[in-house]
Amino acid sequence: MAERSFKQEVEKLRLGDGEIFAGEGILAVTKALLECGVSYVGGYQGSPISHLMDVLSDAEEILRELGVHFESSASEAAAAAMAAASVNYPLRGAVTWKSTVGTNVASDALANLASGGVKGGVVVIVGEDYGEGSSIMQERTHAFAMKSQMWLIDPAPNTEDIVRAVANAFELSEASNTPVFLQLRIRSCHVHGRFTAKDNRVPSPTLADALANPVRDIDRIVLPPASFLHEQEKVNERWPAAVRFIREHKLNRRIEGRRSDIGIICQGGLLNSLLRTMERLGLADSFGNSQLPIYVLNVAYPLVDDEILDFCRDKASVLLVEEGQPNYIEQSINTVLRHGDCQAAIIGKGILPVAGEYTSTVLRAGLVAYLAGADPAWVAPDDPLLQVKQAMEVIADSVPARPPGLCTGCPERPVFASLKLMQQELGDFHISGDIGCHLFSILPPFNLGNTTMGYGLGAAGASAFNVSSEKPAISLMGDGGFWHNGLTSGIGNAVFNKNDGLTIVIDNNYAAATGGQDLLSSKGENPVRSTQHKIEKAARGVGVKWAKTVKTYDIAAMRSALKEAVNGKGNGPKVLVAQSECMLNRQRREKPQFVKAVHDGKRMEQDRFGVDADTCTGDHACIRLSGCPSLTIKANPDPLKKQPVSFVDNSCVGCGNCGEVAHEAVLCPSFYKGTVVHNPGALDRALWRLRSGFIGWLQERAARGRMRAA
Repeated sequence: MAERSFKQEVEKLRLGDGEIFAGEGILAVTKALLECGVSYVGGYQGSPISHLMDVLSDAEEILRELGVHFESSASEAAAAAMAAASVNYPLRGAVTWKSTVGTNVASDALANLASGGVKGGVVVIVGEDYGEGSSIMQERTHAFAMKSQMWLIDPAPNTEDIVRAVANAFELSEASNTPVFLQLRIRSCHVHGRFTAKDNRVPSPTLADALANPVRDIDRIVLPPASFLHEQEKVNERWPAAVRFIREHKLNRRIEGRRSDIGIICQGGLLNSLLRTMERLGLADSFGNSQLPIYVLNVAYPLVDDEILDFCRDKASVLLVEEGQPNYIEQSINTVLRHGDCQAAIIGKGILPVAGEYTSTVLRAGLVAYLAGADPAWVAPDDPLLQVKQAMEVIADSVPARPPGLCTGCPERPVFASLKLMQQELGDFHISGDIGCHLFSILPPFNLGNTTMGYGLGAAGASAFNVSSEKPAISLMGDGGFWHNGLTSGIGNAVFNKNDGLTIVIDNNYAAATGGQDLLSSKGENPVRSTQHKIEKAARGVGVKWAKTVKTYDIAAMRSALKEAVNGKGNGPKVLVAQSECMLNRQRREKPQFVKAVHDGKRMEQDRFGVDADTCTGDHACIRLSGCPSLTIKANPDPLKKQPVSFVDNSCVGCGNCGEVAHEAVLCPSFYKGTVVHNPGALDRALWRLRSGFIGWLQERAARGRMRAA
């Protein structure tokens, strides 16, 4: 169950020639793939292209009608290997994943694909996740493109340019027999716009045609002596062919300005931000007309030398807007200008930050600094956002930082509470983290986890600690990481090397961190995927002897299983499957049904938890052990006590974790469970009156007792 459904939106994919398509960037990409006659699409979800996979999944009926094969791949490597279909056959294929982390996983297959080359067009759609909103290490896809000689298209973030870029990518790939990266930044994925649609194309030839007429070309296989010839082929044939195609089809864009002595070169994906910043400075208008000439690199790699020379030759200096580091484009352009005997100065890093996302605020500062040096007579207008920035600085000094955390009711929270309770009893353990929601355990209030090495690599990250110890290493991974990489690289590796550590697999039924997509172990039935394969059974299948599945919300059972596992030394790797459904997905499924039932007048019960303010001691150990966002504090109602009391706010989903933690940690007995009854019947009302009357009588009696004592 993905976090967002596109069942209605995908009907737009049926639009034909001349009709106007209006929608989100990822829908535009899907429509462009179908218009280009793609034969197969595969990928692995991850920000910011998770929804592209969701769109493709929801559009499977349309894809089948056109004869397009779609596959939700087990990993990025599996997706990249699909492109082998285009090595010997003129089949167009597209694969997609999350930026550099996905490319790292896919690198073996991609390097082989780029070496041998392709006959059919192959487009690798990469969700570039760069900047402060990113969840990964800060690296650029550009580096891999240069390393493996794959061309990199970076379109401007509007749907017309994105659709055009998809078509250009396929044609460029076929013209140069090289796979092409199509880089989509977050703004490109989720921008909304309109474009004129074309008819969808049935792939020709089809995958069935290729299977019926197999082709074998040993020169395309990365094996000596062909592999040594591939390098020469890349440089002497494919690269010139790519440059020729880019130049002849004008893939890069040139915006002419009124000035000729200075100019700007920018990556296509930054064009909108650049033009908006220039508009604020009075250097451009709302329609993209600029006072300064701009050379837009819709193809960031390879560069077209003569276009760069032609743009720079009559200019004293050029501002290069290149996001991220190292400054690959700046170095290349300087080399081109020196070889071409062009003396234009390239101003890039230094005026603009070496690292970090180029937001409009960053671009404004860079443009102002550049123009102050290039044209001292130019005066920058007042910054309309200056007061806002000053206010933000004041707020930053007074508002405490708020680390990202788990959702209300998350089933992973009791696992970390259990680990903290065990460590209070047995001492600290080395805990190897993993990619996924559970990575938030390294932050307050849990403060668990020493390292994280990659998706599904939690157990492998602890493998060096396979030594005799009273406290074995503990590793974490999610169910998504387990099926992606962890079963072989983590669990299988631990069995083979007789590792004595404990791996906790957090099974919440979905690839929750990437949007709630189904997995092999998902409990729900999926009409087009095979699910309900148990993680514990898979672990035992590769040789694990000690394996247990425990419901995460049962903290007593979780603590008992943890202690048994860490004390069971000498028995090989232990696997504890902590199983409960992702609360966010559960709420997405059940809440609309609940609201509809209440609206229809049906009697419905809803569990809620609270804290008795008279009993609460105010030490807030429950908050430190639970960390639930719904568990907060409020003023103490007792005028003789200054310490605020714990309080459960209205966002509670009734998971019961806070009460379980308080009970298992032997904290004050202040938590209570209440049941809210919607559309109560006559019996409910009668019981309510009876209970209210009895409680009122007890309260009056207690008040009279206090008065007599006074």
